[in-house]
Amino acid sequence: MGSGNNNFLQVVLKNFDVLALPLVALVYPLYASIRAIETKSRSDDQQWLTYWVLYSLITLFELTFAKLIEWFPIWPYAKLIFTCWLVLPQFNGAAYVYKHFIRPYYMNPSAAQIWYVPRKKSIFSKPDDILTAAEKYIEQHGTEEFERLITKKNKSVWND
Repeated sequence: MGSGNNNFLQVVLKNFDVLALPLVALVYPLYASIRAIETKSRSDDQQWLTYWVLYSLITLFELTFAKLIEWFPIWPYAKLIFTCWLVLPQFNGAAYVYKHFIRPYYMNPSAAQIWYVPRKKSIFSKPDDILTAAEKYIEQHGTEEFERLITKKNKSVWND
């Protein structure tokens, strides 16, 4: 009888990530999200809405890179640890991610332009588009000079 309990314990320990991940990633967040809906607190709503967004991104990442992730046996454990950090109230990881990464870019849309990658110039590429040329002209000559240039050009077009 003792060896049967020992085998059961070995199976549980070997598959800890498979057993714990659904509890940590789905069951507790579902319960906490329902509880958050029933409170008037904005902070718990933010925590759980952010959690579900991050959970969706993690799931999309896993679906996209499933074949690559198979090569990393530590992935389920890393995901479990990261999910615990996002979920557990002692850490409030999802709220941290929102406060330090998502909110700064949402509140300042110009900062979101970090994703802009300028085109690589080669001898075969087209010259810069009109917006880029206008921005360069404004940087070099100032806004007033740019407005004067446009006014001058508009007058010449209407007079022709």
